[in-house]
Amino acid sequence: MFYRFLSWLPLPLLYVLAWPGYLALYYLAGYRKAVVQQNLRHAFPDKSAREITVLAKKFYLQLVQVALEILKTRRMSAVDIQRRVRVVNPELLRDYSSDFQQPVIMLSIHQGNWEWMLHGVKLTLGIPIDPVYKPLHNKKMDQLIFAIRSQFGSRPISMATAARDILRRRREFRLFVLVADQAPIENERSHWVSFMNRPAAFYEGGETIARATGYPVLFAQCRRRRRGYYEVEFREVARPPHDENGHQIIERYARLAEQSIRSEPESWLWSNRRWKRQPPPTVAT
Repeated sequence: MFYRFLSWLPLPLLYVLAWPGYLALYYLAGYRKAVVQQNLRHAFPDKSAREITVLAKKFYLQLVQVALEILKTRRMSAVDIQRRVRVVNPELLRDYSSDFQQPVIMLSIHQGNWEWMLHGVKLTLGIPIDPVYKPLHNKKMDQLIFAIRSQFGSRPISMATAARDILRRRREFRLFVLVADQAPIENERSHWVSFMNRPAAFYEGGETIARATGYPVLFAQCRRRRRGYYEVEFREVARPPHDENGHQIIERYARLAEQSIRSEPESWLWSNRRWKRQPPPTVAT
């Protein structure tokens, strides 16, 4: 009921509420402050303690604003989304998809408003989108996020069934979206690369699917133009045929992710325990 109540409020009022929300999250709850501080210090070793604190506070305020924007999505129209999300270079996706005939894998990160990004691309280009997601532990929240992701016609697919679904419908044009910047679980196949000055494990799933299907791969960055307004830019990752040796797709994705984060650091999800896994002895630290 609380989430429903918030979704009925106008965005200007939600942005007013974001300020006390930020104060409560940062000063009272101290939500993952140690994790955020540690992540920022490693990523930006040249910044002073004061600069790290300022950046952390900017992150927390934007995190609350984006969370409220996502809740507001339930009461937004397609026109609302299109007015607030601009696709910078749709011609690159058109080229990679052979004029929207060839399925494409789109990799992205938790930056800007990643939920509005999906809706903005779908509504602007009028194409089918299947976001691959990891179900949340909280069932009520998982149902809410699923409803938000599917409300404009996208078809969310759980990670557990994604590979089978993609292979079964491999000839249908779709945009498969994987927001793949979080740490894989311990038993998940992963590839280690240097990321924001530390070794980090990345899921191999997107790369494995690209090799198995021959789909081209793009990266999407969601930038915040100003509060409540975003732009999405596509970047090239890989065209088929994909090399069966090495991990060029993952390594290119990690480089583009890092470039995106460094260009707008306050809008990435620093509260995630991204580096909780320790690298194996064979990985240089």
